[in-house]
Amino acid sequence: MGIAARLDEMGKPAWIGLLVLSFVLFWPLGLALLAFLIWSGRMGCWKHAGHGRWHDRMHSAPGRWYRMQQSSGNRAFDEYREETLRRLEEEQREFKEFLDRLRHAKDKAEFDQFMAERAQRPAPESQV
Repeated sequence: MGIAARLDEMGKPAWIGLLVLSFVLFWPLGLALLAFLIWSGRMGCWKHAGHGRWHDRMHSAPGRWYRMQQSSGNRAFDEYREETLRRLEEEQREFKEFLDRLRHAKDKAEFDQFMAERAQRPAPESQV
């Protein structure tokens, strides 16, 4: 079994430790090891555009990330938490709808103002 396979079995901390040690002992060796780790993808932080398992979990079911949580063991508290989170989601949805209506009203007012200003402009004289 090679050195790389043994370090893979130990996990990322072993690779990081070896990387730090190689920089301390001889910095060109550290750079070479760093290039190897990046090229081989062993660190894995570049595989998912910097997103880890928590990001993937939270965005797999938007708005329902709290459902992953296990029960606290207190049924009354779990029901209270569920109801509170449901209410907050409803308020968030209503607020987004309010903002959409507000933006629409603002856009309509700006458009109406533009049309009024356009109607007040003198018509260009046509050259015949």
